[in-house]
Amino acid sequence: MYWYNNLGWRLNSCLLLVLTTAFVSCTKPNLKEAKGDLKYFDLKGFMHTDSAKLAAADPLITKTVNHNGETETRKLKIANWGNELSLFNGSDINKPSWRDSYDIVVSGDTSVYKAKTPDLKTQRLTIARVNGKITAVKVFNHTKNMLYETSEQLNYFPDSLYSIDKKQHVLLLGNNRYVVTGSFVK
Repeated sequence: MYWYNNLGWRLNSCLLLVLTTAFVSCTKPNLKEAKGDLKYFDLKGFMHTDSAKLAAADPLITKTVNHNGETETRKLKIANWGNELSLFNGSDINKPSWRDSYDIVVSGDTSVYKAKTPDLKTQRLTIARVNGKITAVKVFNHTKNMLYETSEQLNYFPDSLYSIDKKQHVLLLGNNRYVVTGSFVK
């Protein structure tokens, strides 16, 4: 019985080693880049800063939500601006593996980042400035696979308005459209 117990311990140790190696190799490395190393516009940083500014100002918003034609409008204060604007953060194009995945076209005070391939979620990011100050952020996202297709048009005009227009087609479930608009009450 000693050899059996000893063999079991060895097999358990080998299994643990294999599982640990597999887990470590499957986890994503921490690929954060320093702000100075960002190749494209820092959308995530901009939205984080603006979310903090909005949280401090605590503005009143007229928010309209439309789902497949049914609309509801309310005046309210947003409890968590980071969550409210999270789709913008999810559209950040500064991932290390995407370093050469976008063409940049600058025309006057407007910069447009266009995806070079259709498989990237964020297909277009437009940043408009007036006197160096950002006045508009526009994002077009598109994802398509065998189960679903999603298109998102995100617009953010600091201290004025934000909108999210999301269209989905899910296999076997059909189509959905969500339009969320938040306008700042002055």
